[in-house]
Amino acid sequence: MEYILITAIALIVLAGIIIFLYLQNNIIDITQYNIKSNDCGSLKIVQLSDLHSKPFGKVLKKTQELNPDIICITGDYINDHCKNKEKMLNFGKELVKFAKVYYITGNHERRLENFERIMQELSDIGFIVLLNRVSVFNDKGFDVSILGLDENQADFDDYKARKNGTFVYKDMSPYFAELEKNSGFKIVLSHFPENFENVKEMNYSQYDFDLQLSGHAHGGQFCLPFIGPVFSPGQGLFPKYVKGSFGDRPKLIVSRGLGNAEFPFRLFNHPEINVININQ
Repeated sequence: MEYILITAIALIVLAGIIIFLYLQNNIIDITQYNIKSNDCGSLKIVQLSDLHSKPFGKVLKKTQELNPDIICITGDYINDHCKNKEKMLNFGKELVKFAKVYYITGNHERRLENFERIMQELSDIGFIVLLNRVSVFNDKGFDVSILGLDENQADFDDYKARKNGTFVYKDMSPYFAELEKNSGFKIVLSHFPENFENVKEMNYSQYDFDLQLSGHAHGGQFCLPFIGPVFSPGQGLFPKYVKGSFGDRPKLIVSRGLGNAEFPFRLFNHPEINVININQ
């Protein structure tokens, strides 16, 4: 009888842990940001990041309900094993029904052997694929210039080099120069949030633009009480640029992301959709 009781308690505890971890990975938070700008009329941006090949039905529903003017996907849409590729293409076909979708690569896409073909397939379903180029959105009577960066910091050796301080960052200044030629509100899509101001002479915050949207850090994966975010690739332990906003103009907004990569679950760190409301 005692054995049965202990077994029952163990099963209840195990079931509780499984339910808790499921909820941690599947409750989606909506985070709202409000930005005032004289260079832009009323504009609503939905930022989706780091789905990692998870065709999240809730994300489609919530994105449709949010009724965005544009959708920005800030990398790691498909993971480096090309898992669920067809499902993610079908997911993307639904997204483009809601608004124009601006997409950049993350480190996972850049590790794909069939990278060029995947980029073409994403373009074919209607994504505006930005590989170090600027696209102008003017559907509402004012210009919003969007620079998408293809940073290609994808190799695992890159992580070691960044940790050791020996990584050589790409010079993105020619692309920022193209962006700065444009009038109106200027957005930069960059997968790596630490590149905003944590990269000495190559930092992006030195340039003339309004808003950078980034992901990659997964909110620190675990966000522990009294400690905060625990780890991010490229930033290490107790990283700074994992969620929230930084700066004024330019301003950085970091998404906690929606899926998971190698590590299978989050802790006190729900998946997140960012909504950026821009008004005069």
